Amino acid sequence: MKQVHLLTPVAGQLVPLESVHDSVFSQGMMGQGFGIEPTDGQVVAPISGKVTMVAASLHAIGFTGNNGLEVLVHLGIDTVELADRPPFKVNVQVGDTVEAGEKVAMMDLAAITSANKDTTVIMAVTNTADMVTKLTPELGEVRAGVVGAVVELKEHVAEAPVVKGKGGKYDELATQIIAQVGGPVNVKSVIHCITRVRFYLKDEGQANDEAIRNLKGVIDVAKAGGQYQVVIGPAVTDVYDAIVGQLGAGFGDADASAVAMEKEANRLAWQKMTPWQKVKHGFSSLIGVITGSMIPVIGLLAASGILKGILSLLKNFNLVSATTPTYVIINAMGDSVFYFLPIFVGFTAAKKLGADPVIMGIIGGVLTYPAIVSMATTGKVTGHLLGMAINANFFGIPVHVASYTYSIFPMIAGAWLASKLEPWLKWVIPTVLRMIFVPLFEVVIISGAIIIILGPIITALSGALAAGIVAIYKLSPAISGLIIGGFYQVLVIFGLHWAIIPIVVNDITTTGHSYLNAIVSATMVAQGGAVLAIALKSKFANIKELAWPATISAFCGVTEPAMYGINLKYGRAFITASIGGAVGGFLTGLFNVNMWGFAGSLIGVTSFINPKGLDFSFYGFLIASAIDLIVAFTLTWMFGFSDNDVKNVKKAPEKKHLGQQVAN
Repeated sequence: MKQVHLLTPVAGQLVPLESVHDSVFSQGMMGQGFGIEPTDGQVVAPISGKVTMVAASLHAIGFTGNNGLEVLVHLGIDTVELADRPPFKVNVQVGDTVEAGEKVAMMDLAAITSANKDTTVIMAVTNTADMVTKLTPELGEVRAGVVGAVVELKEHVAEAPVVKGKGGKYDELATQIIAQVGGPVNVKSVIHCITRVRFYLKDEGQANDEAIRNLKGVIDVAKAGGQYQVVIGPAVTDVYDAIVGQLGAGFGDADASAVAMEKEANRLAWQKMTPWQKVKHGFSSLIGVITGSMIPVIGLLAASGILKGILSLLKNFNLVSATTPTYVIINAMGDSVFYFLPIFVGFTAAKKLGADPVIMGIIGGVLTYPAIVSMATTGKVTGHLLGMAINANFFGIPVHVASYTYSIFPMIAGAWLASKLEPWLKWVIPTVLRMIFVPLFEVVIISGAIIIILGPIITALSGALAAGIVAIYKLSPAISGLIIGGFYQVLVIFGLHWAIIPIVVNDITTTGHSYLNAIVSATMVAQGGAVLAIALKSKFANIKELAWPATISAFCGVTEPAMYGINLKYGRAFITASIGGAVGGFLTGLFNVNMWGFAGSLIGVTSFINPKGLDFSFYGFLIASAIDLIVAFTLTWMFGFSDNDVKNVKKAPEKKHLGQQVAN
């Protein structure tokens, strides 16, 4: 029996591969291996041989041993996202010869931890299928450079040292695959996922399915999503490299490959889930997309919220009038990010979901185009349908055009639709015409879908909710306060809260005050109380950097940074904040707290002063807000958040490290 030893690349606790928090590795898709929870950042070569890959972000190093064993050392999980300031120093380069145990890199464990990334080092034998019969890891506390695993080699493995060039081993297979799919002239482009090389072919009929299935190194052939998929297995990146090397770099797409890998990993995980797990996964994925789409603009939202709060104070204390140019200019500074939010969210959601960010940004521009906004707000109403005002027509079809400023959910839904539409458009449109016609069809189809279908659906749901809320409020202010306080911020997530805004506006413009707006204000205080607890409790610098501005913003009446940046992302915190909002809303309704202005939360304290003289509304606001804040803060501190939540946030399978190898 032929055996070789793999040395430990770092010191720490050696754990089974299946226990690492990355499904690509834990499910063995990259081959057999092990993980190490490092206690020191010094990295050594696990095997004697040559360095065959160093990721541009420095988070992964590949080696080919003198016996042909191919080993990947992956430094941390999701650390490819730190490429702008990599916490690694690598002192070898591709082509260098190394000895087992030789120092090759250093990783800054503190920097990785402070960036909210997992420091686990993963080592995998990527050509397991060809070389390895069994790999037995030596579990437990280890030092760097000691035996980490015993590898039993297959009988056919040559004794003589073999060092293979990158892709050379798979050149023959690549040539055969290209020939059997119809040759280079039949290939539009090619990407890969975790297990499959995915071709976009001009004519699938030219591909010889059976011949490809019978090639040594090919597992199967599949066709889906406009792709001709050749199932390879763990060696997929090597085969892909060889194929792109023969076709030419212009045929490959590293970014699309990264997206495909994530989708494939999700598909494989989905197949193993129970129905209840699928429901939980679906909801978790939705929240992940929402928060992931919002994270890039959270800082802007927090800053704008604070600025809007300051402007509200200036107005309430009569230091600035709403009719002066000074007010208009400062208001534009604070309001622009919200007004044009569909553009920003379209861009970020597209990046998250794998659609074209620029095209989705343009679609966001369509929704915030002045004429569309004017049509939604001042357009002539010609009738009603299912409770919706018909204020426009499209080729004679009566439609309801809603206002999309401040909205996020329509753009996220649009980005999801684009992620499905784009591959199909690229499949049916010839390469020479894509640059013009893919954006053309995408803008028309998705803008139309949002304006004609999605917008009216949201409006109808909002109208039904508004009618229900008014009915409950008339029945009992305290009960309505409990319900609205508990669920109002949920409505904000999906853009359904706009049903309540017109009611508040109507109340204030006709009666001069609004009991309903006072309840809405309580939900803002609760979100602020929850994120304040996290700001004080967390030891992670990056969490504090988000939480403190989000706290100030929430107390200034803008809750989006608190929700999307922190509370919603960590799940339980949003629930504890909502409980605090329910308590605050209940007390606000019970005390019949009234509100004479629009500005809510703590910054809007003057809105609770009756112009005719101070009454219990002001004191009721103070009492309800104090209890509201205390409940949200205490529940979040005790049950809603811990730094372990940050470490264990469910991650999408790491999709960039393999794509990065392709790029390199």
